[in-house]
Amino acid sequence: MAKEKTVAKDKPKREEEAPKKTTPKRILLVDDDAEIVESLSYALKAKGHEILVARDGNQGLAMAEREDPDLVILDMMMPKRSGFLVLEKLRRTRPVPMRVIMITANEGTRHKAYAEMLGVDDYIRKPFAMDRLLESVGRLLG
Repeated sequence: MAKEKTVAKDKPKREEEAPKKTTPKRILLVDDDAEIVESLSYALKAKGHEILVARDGNQGLAMAEREDPDLVILDMMMPKRSGFLVLEKLRRTRPVPMRVIMITANEGTRHKAYAEMLGVDDYIRKPFAMDRLLESVGRLLG
């Protein structure tokens, strides 16, 4: 019996193994609605992501180019430059496309078709369930 206990002690237990460290993914939120930014930031930080925030299209484009985030969550209708213009510029200037989720309150199917033509990775209409957005983020950053 004593021999069995010694053998068992020598085996490493799964719980004692060091957890794998992962670098947090950087997500840029580009939206002029403070409540949406706050809600998304809270939910995404809870999932371990690092959050960057831009309040208009020009600021969003500059931050996307400077910070090179892993994902951009982009509102369609914003001051200074629309989400479409930001997406068009990102698609024209980057050799490797940045992952982009577009969120919008617009119900039009033409807008969705245009966003898809530009290569948006997901298109989510407001209001949306946070689980829907988190699933999309997880899938794109997976």
